[in-house]
Amino acid sequence: MGSNDMDDLALQDLARKAGAALAEQGLMLATAESCTGGWLGQMLTSIAGSSGWYERGFITYATTSKHEMLGVSTATLEEFGAVSEQTASEMATGAIMHSHAQVGVSITGIAGPDGETAEKPVGMVCFAWIMKEGMVCAETRYFSGAREEIRRQSVAGALQGLLDLLHSTPPQVG
Repeated sequence: MGSNDMDDLALQDLARKAGAALAEQGLMLATAESCTGGWLGQMLTSIAGSSGWYERGFITYATTSKHEMLGVSTATLEEFGAVSEQTASEMATGAIMHSHAQVGVSITGIAGPDGETAEKPVGMVCFAWIMKEGMVCAETRYFSGAREEIRRQSVAGALQGLLDLLHSTPPQVG
């Protein structure tokens, strides 16, 4: 087994735990991904029974798609850029607003090898997590490695943040 196999097992374990927490709380999830290109959704839907808690995913790679599909404001994109906590927050909010889900998670970042600037290096990834009618939690992390490693770490970070959010929230009633 190569190291990527072990990494895949760790991602599958995180996805399985997130799915169990969503199911336990009776919640549906929507994802909004940029630099991971649907990898988060793929990990979640690889779990049998995921249709019970995974509602839909948005892959908004181009900046225009973030605006058109998720409603990220042009002002946010112009002022902060596609890779920012502000954009990640609006992506997660848009995922909730354009779905039937109660939980949203978003990922936007620079996986490399190109695209970096002095302020936004390769490996900079912004995340956001939201519960419907709740506050958005956003975070920026810096990963190292090649493109695939950065993307894999981004999926793991999104799943861990989702688990943290779900474990900090009391179950929905009714």
